[in-house]
Amino acid sequence: MTAIALRQIRKTYGSLEVIHDVDIDIASGEFLVLVGPSGCGKSTLLRMIAGLEEISGGALDIGGKVVNALPPSDRDIAMVFQDYALYPHMTVRENMAFGLKMRGTAVETIDRRVSHAADILKIQSFLDRRPAQLSGGQRQRVAMGRAIVREPSAFLFDEPLSNLDAALRVEMRLEIAKLHNRMKATTVYVTHDQVEAMTLADRIVVLNAGRIEQIGPPLDLYHRPASLFVARFIGSPTMNTMPVDVVSDGKETALRFKGKPLPNSDVGVHSIQAGAATLGIRPEDLTACPQDGAWFSGELAVAERLGSQTYGYVEIGEARMLTVEFPRGTPIKVGDKIHVRPTMDAIHLFDTTSGIRLT
Repeated sequence: MTAIALRQIRKTYGSLEVIHDVDIDIASGEFLVLVGPSGCGKSTLLRMIAGLEEISGGALDIGGKVVNALPPSDRDIAMVFQDYALYPHMTVRENMAFGLKMRGTAVETIDRRVSHAADILKIQSFLDRRPAQLSGGQRQRVAMGRAIVREPSAFLFDEPLSNLDAALRVEMRLEIAKLHNRMKATTVYVTHDQVEAMTLADRIVVLNAGRIEQIGPPLDLYHRPASLFVARFIGSPTMNTMPVDVVSDGKETALRFKGKPLPNSDVGVHSIQAGAATLGIRPEDLTACPQDGAWFSGELAVAERLGSQTYGYVEIGEARMLTVEFPRGTPIKVGDKIHVRPTMDAIHLFDTTSGIRLT
């Protein structure tokens, strides 16, 4: 069942169009993440769902009803903001109860919902404190609790973890995942952090300049990006990309890099036209090999040892750097000569002009 449907949604500011004909169906209970670089329109899109931004064109359907003209209070959604948006003069209990009081909810119901939300989020011990007496993570829990007590049909999160330090981000990410698993509520979550997107989402929507580049489960986007933009955006470290030439003798399709044939590079897709293309390879899909079988060779410029794995940055000429993931404990050092080749079924080819996937 579709809980929220966006049909040809557009947003304009005067003559400037910032959201272009966006179509998304969000299923009941789904955790959908909108991800993309700063300025791509993801927060604007979320605010249109919430009713905080006017929709310039198209239709927004929530629960089977078009809500374009409805105020935020009548859309049966609850939003968690980046800056928490807590009232500093109220206690945690009062902050969580405020929205219900404004709706005229019975005191007994308010007390029950606040107690239930505090129990879920483990914030019972500071219900009588004020926001200034709380840490960033505790304030974010309170903001989430204020949304939970509403018992809405959908939750909207606008970069809720961006103000937290790295360790707290991981902790709160786990809390949000556990909360969703427990409540099974429809959730739309905005972030620029693709790690958050990959770990939280049932599906990811990748936005670029107000347009949808790709929608799908996280691993689908990772293993089969539909465009060069998605390939470079999803994954950390990012995918290696470089210009190649596709050559064909009518029977096999192979690759050249800087005019040099790449050994055993039959890509197995004979419908690809000969010409320039962009090759993509993820760091973990490159393996050290003898020089005579290597696709790429160069000198190790930097080694990042992260404990569980090591990333090497290899200079392969013309100011081009190749990122390679080495197994833990691999004895490499700066200045070493590195020779690598990819796993053939893990290479990606993209049209150089449009960025659209070819393979």
